[in-house]
Amino acid sequence: MKRTWLLFAQAVTVLLAAYFVVATLKPEWLNKRATSLGGVVSIVEAPAGNNPGVAAPGSLSVPAKKASPAVVSINTSKAAQRHPRSNDPWFRFFFGDQDDQPQVGLGSGVIVSPDGYILTNNHVVEGADEIEVTLNDSRHARGKVIGTDPDTDLAVLKIELDKLPVIVLGDSDALQVGDQVLAIGNPFGVGQTVTSGIVSALGRNQLGINNFENFIQTDAAINPGNSGGALIDVNGNLQGINTAIYSRSGGSMGIGFAIPVSMAKIVLEGIVKEGQVRRGWIGVEPSDLSPELAETFGVKADSGVIITGVLQNGPAAKAGIRPGDVITSVGEKKTDNVQALLTAVAGLKPGSTSRFALQRGSDKMELDVTPGLRPKSPVRQVPPNQQE
Repeated sequence: MKRTWLLFAQAVTVLLAAYFVVATLKPEWLNKRATSLGGVVSIVEAPAGNNPGVAAPGSLSVPAKKASPAVVSINTSKAAQRHPRSNDPWFRFFFGDQDDQPQVGLGSGVIVSPDGYILTNNHVVEGADEIEVTLNDSRHARGKVIGTDPDTDLAVLKIELDKLPVIVLGDSDALQVGDQVLAIGNPFGVGQTVTSGIVSALGRNQLGINNFENFIQTDAAINPGNSGGALIDVNGNLQGINTAIYSRSGGSMGIGFAIPVSMAKIVLEGIVKEGQVRRGWIGVEPSDLSPELAETFGVKADSGVIITGVLQNGPAAKAGIRPGDVITSVGEKKTDNVQALLTAVAGLKPGSTSRFALQRGSDKMELDVTPGLRPKSPVRQVPPNQQE
């Protein structure tokens, strides 16, 4: 009997020593517990979290939860265009019955005001006869187009609902390449989706998408249906409106473009206050400076935008700008390319005089120019490989 108790005491001592060693060196082993499913299969489960509802280290759930309620889904419908002879029996005999089904579209939008104003893309709502807005809490409302701005591919809608979630507008001018961002929208109509990535580039232009291009490029997955959705930062603040992608397959290839919120705010304010965006215009035909053009016009400038044509009696002509002049800055903004000049002039208030720095031949000079109101531009079609 004494021998049995001695063996038992020794076994307990060894087990306790082993437990102490494991608890000291491998405590995670003791946090796992084995359970049985129906008494047949044994599995190992991780312990329940100590703080349920608290985001894990590195998680982006906090900004996603903050911004998601303000991102909406937009469904549009457009009446089918009937052929004028679709009721002619001979026409129907040769061409068959024409499809009279309405055209439907899908996109996203962002609630930016408690009053119900929504920012989205112009190409999402363009030509729509009916617009239905669906919130993340499943509420529905009919959307009314307050105004559109084809030059930036932005539109402002309004819905009439109470207690609307509103997104916080960030400072897109402070974004840097490498910053983490999230894209929120309703791709392919599957429901609200959040994808993550980084800012891949800033100031993308000359893409042929809009007249005024200053895109944020991101590798966060953007797909058809994301148009008009939100690009947010790690604080959940709006940094851009997702607009287009580069794709050969129709899906995301890691190259997406968003309109900076700094530009979107100008459009929003102009449309809500005046029904349109008032941009400056001087009536010139600009070109990027090249050695060939510089030689042709006999100019000695190394940088700037060369003017190859001036509209007669336009604002530039009245101020004294001539073909061959090289504009180097507008106010405090340097103009190193045509897009920079276009953006700088568009930002001027029509009727207010601004100082232009230019070079004529080998002489540098400054002129005061009073811009007029920029005429409305025709709607630009987004190339198929950039639509989303």
